[in-house]
Amino acid sequence: MKKLIFALIMTSSGLIADAQNTNPLLNLWNGQYGGIPAFDKYKIQDFKPAIEEAIKNKLSEIDKIANNPKPATFQNTIVALEKAGKNLSQIYAVFGIYGSNLNDDEFAKVEEEMTPKFSELNNKFYQNTKIFQRINSIYKSLPKSSLNSEQKRLVEVYYKNFVREGAKADAKSKTRIAEINKELAVLFTKFSQNQLADESNYYVELKSEADFDGLPAELKNAAIEEAKERKSNALGIIANTRSSIEPFLTFSNRRDLRQKAFEIFTSRGDNDNANNNNAILIQILKLRLEKAKLLGFKTFADWSLSNTMAKTPENTMNLMMSVWKPAVEKVHQDVEQMQKIVDKEGGNFKIEPWDYRYYAEKVRKEKYDVDANLIKPYLQLEKLREGMFWVAGEVFRLSFKQIYNVPVFHPDVRVFEVSNKDTGNVVGLWYFDPYARKGKRSGAWMNAYREQSRVDGNVITIVSNNCNFIKGKENEPVLISWDDASTLFHEFGHALHGLCSSVTYPTLSGTNVPRDYVEFPSQILERWLATPQVLNQFALHYQTNQPMPMSLVERIQNASTFNEGFSTVETISSALVDMKLHQLEDLNINPKEYEAKTLKELNMPSEIVMRHRIPQFGHIFSNDDYAAGYYGYLWADVISADATEAFTETKEGLYNPAVSKKLLDHVFSVGNTVDPETSYKEFRGKAPSTDALMRSRNFPVSK
Repeated sequence: MKKLIFALIMTSSGLIADAQNTNPLLNLWNGQYGGIPAFDKYKIQDFKPAIEEAIKNKLSEIDKIANNPKPATFQNTIVALEKAGKNLSQIYAVFGIYGSNLNDDEFAKVEEEMTPKFSELNNKFYQNTKIFQRINSIYKSLPKSSLNSEQKRLVEVYYKNFVREGAKADAKSKTRIAEINKELAVLFTKFSQNQLADESNYYVELKSEADFDGLPAELKNAAIEEAKERKSNALGIIANTRSSIEPFLTFSNRRDLRQKAFEIFTSRGDNDNANNNNAILIQILKLRLEKAKLLGFKTFADWSLSNTMAKTPENTMNLMMSVWKPAVEKVHQDVEQMQKIVDKEGGNFKIEPWDYRYYAEKVRKEKYDVDANLIKPYLQLEKLREGMFWVAGEVFRLSFKQIYNVPVFHPDVRVFEVSNKDTGNVVGLWYFDPYARKGKRSGAWMNAYREQSRVDGNVITIVSNNCNFIKGKENEPVLISWDDASTLFHEFGHALHGLCSSVTYPTLSGTNVPRDYVEFPSQILERWLATPQVLNQFALHYQTNQPMPMSLVERIQNASTFNEGFSTVETISSALVDMKLHQLEDLNINPKEYEAKTLKELNMPSEIVMRHRIPQFGHIFSNDDYAAGYYGYLWADVISADATEAFTETKEGLYNPAVSKKLLDHVFSVGNTVDPETSYKEFRGKAPSTDALMRSRNFPVSK
């Protein structure tokens, strides 16, 4: 998930009025739904002057709040900051949308110049002594305050954020922290642009019919279309994105081409060219460590975890290692079965990483009679989208209606009005951008363009889901893999977290929860995909329109924990390396050597690589969001597995209305108004247990 919400509270421009500005980015969103982005009016050349003007006016607004002669109160300080911020936050949201979805050479130059400006603004805000003094006085008065629980929570969040960013540091340290933040902003942008460049510039050419051997029809068609789009002489092209590479590694009978595809994908940011990220990431690590020490922490990991559920690096390492060992053992067992197939077929080689998905698929067919090529014809992207809507209606009482009179940033994007089925009230807009294109970063994510709130009128949220599915032939449905379908539901879970939000203050709204809790709502939503109710209604064969046979549904369920060793090791290895990197105090390292050494010490199976190798680990090097925090996916999955059992322990299973209501009331709707540990216990009646995770992955549960 990636949220396009500026880290600071944004203040609106004092120049914004009813009159329209000549620069459309400086106009507040207007029209229906409480205002919507005017994507049909924005131009790249508008960003720089708009950002500079809005920042100038934001600083003026901060100054007014800081110098209010009246004693600090919740209303004249905290609420004033919450109500402020529309214009600059809206500009920043659009800026982020372009950066993730429309990042061409023209925008990249603007991005490089403007990103440090936002960092400078953050520094001036968090280092504003008068603002912090006002917040501090309100925070100290909380024990005797008549504020309600949500208001008290908001004050605590403001106070802790300021302290965490150095509000109590001495003047010299503050100056250096500001410099570091600005330097990091530049490096984050460069890292992301390098990764995107390698994804765009490297690909696998399919030059003969033999090069297509083993590929399903939809993957073959997508490769042909990619070659046409690139105006290549090749018959087909496999793009250097996860959504193209992984199915190619799964189905291609050409081992030489699988190796080539694997190598271009895993070497992103690590090639001998101008886009090499190794020096950049070392600079990032050094600056983070320096900042953490200036803030009084031993390492960046200690600083990063100070506002999470995990609290300390030790807690995360203990969790990861408790799952790591059984996962590695499961991989060894699976590889043994795969190697038998290689030997049986007369292959004179040991399983390599570019073989893993290919032979795992063969084992799946042999052991569970589940063929991905038999499943995929039933997984139409649009039908699954309808299935997600149906689940949202059953579990969260939401309905979706496509609307056509809303401007979008690309013709691929569609917009849906989201309403509460019981009240009929509109609760938000959902933008859906499903397809890969040049200038769009790989992967799948959720954005919040605007948070739900009630502090300044009833403001509905605007969220989006963005994916990178490959278009096939025109007028033919897009078929996706089971893993891609799971990802689709996962990201939709983030969107529902925003759409279900019902809080007063935007800072506490939707997905603005601790990083290692935010993945819980998305991960639990994945569970609904495999239910017979979804598969029978929405897993319809693209040619016959017949539902997936129950025999196939049952085989899918029987194979549901197949290859969990691979996915667990692939993910946790990345999380372990992330955490270890950010605990280092001596950063005179070679990233490639450090990665290899660390994985060897962990007994990483040689047949698997990290899901995100260090030079392409955008989660932790394109911003601070998941730095020393990639473990959060596992942490949240512990909670998700435990929460799922709240449903499965009942006869209605995942469609139990009473449990659904508790999930809505205590998780999806409350944002960060309640401490997650408290809100989860209110939902479940107890703290989550790792035993549920082990059961869900078919790993042995320790006694």
